[in-house]
Amino acid sequence: MADKAFVTPNVLKWARESARMSLETAAAKINVSPDKLNEWENGEAQPTIRQAETLAKAYKRPFALFFLPEVPRDFLPLQDFRRQSAKELGTGSVFIIREIQQKQAWISDVNESNQEEPLAFVGRFTIKSNPQTVAKDILSVLEINPAHYSSDKPIKEWIDKAEAKGIFISRTSFIHSRLKLDSEEMQGFAIADRFAPFVFINSEDWDAPQLFTLVHELAHIWIAASGISSDIEPQLHDINKLDPIELFCNEVAANALMPAEIVSHLENPIFESSVNIFKSAKKLGVSSFALLVRAFNMNIINQPVYTKLKKQADADFKAYLIKEAEKKAKQKEKTGGPNPYLLRLNKNSRLFTQIVLDAFRGGRIAPTEASNLLNTQVNNFPKLEACIYS
Repeated sequence: MADKAFVTPNVLKWARESARMSLETAAAKINVSPDKLNEWENGEAQPTIRQAETLAKAYKRPFALFFLPEVPRDFLPLQDFRRQSAKELGTGSVFIIREIQQKQAWISDVNESNQEEPLAFVGRFTIKSNPQTVAKDILSVLEINPAHYSSDKPIKEWIDKAEAKGIFISRTSFIHSRLKLDSEEMQGFAIADRFAPFVFINSEDWDAPQLFTLVHELAHIWIAASGISSDIEPQLHDINKLDPIELFCNEVAANALMPAEIVSHLENPIFESSVNIFKSAKKLGVSSFALLVRAFNMNIINQPVYTKLKKQADADFKAYLIKEAEKKAKQKEKTGGPNPYLLRLNKNSRLFTQIVLDAFRGGRIAPTEASNLLNTQVNNFPKLEACIYS
């Protein structure tokens, strides 16, 4: 008979609930009935050691945690700045928040222990500040000029410049192949720590919304407002249903990505054609929709023109998405899909990955800890490191 794992029932139940898993979903992972799992959680029976280990893996919790005498203190939940009607955070969202919190806590402790200087821009402003002033400060600190990006990938420049200043940027659209992240639940979040600020971006969307999310989350760091965001791109309606901090950070992002001096100097013919708007928006790294909202808010176009161009832009965007999907499908046929180590690097943050690898090579952390932090086996570190310089 298999050895029993005498777990603490209420801890077992807490681990499942904090992973946002139903009894049915969790039970299916170990091929038992929901009633059987319910018995374990009520202390009426015990799982085998193997079953408990499988549940620990499914809940992304240490196996030893199940034997604690009481429910442990978990990471504090991030403030939720989403609409009240927002979709409830699912298992994937909960797992990525917890994973980034663990990484952030580790690197913050390391930097503080090493007596690194706290980053002056974290919390430099408040929600009462002028959004345009905050936007200009972000551009100044990161040394970015939206009028002159160095490549046709503005988001890459923003990420590189942000990480060069000590801001960790994580991007992914999945936990693993069977657990995707839903952009309707969460587009991004920020942890505004003076020693290790972290930004997460849900990469399920295409580059333009991701870039707006990134700059929106940077605004959260500049006003030291850690939290979860959705419905990030600017809107003309429902603004009263958005949290004031979200409205402020949207305004900062719009000013940083589409400075008034740039938008006001766009030639008038641009706002006569959705095709021209798309070309101008692409140069700025934003969506046509974001540029139209910005032009409307600056009184460059009126409501009828906005409505007409928005309708055209929506149709153009659907056609663009079809072309992009076809292009990706052809690319996947040729290459077999993206490099898994590059995806893992983006999820960990390039800066975070490099710091962990340096600590491991310098003997400052054990191989097991480095492997856990990077979600990569030690013997595959060279493959991960090669992607940093690709």
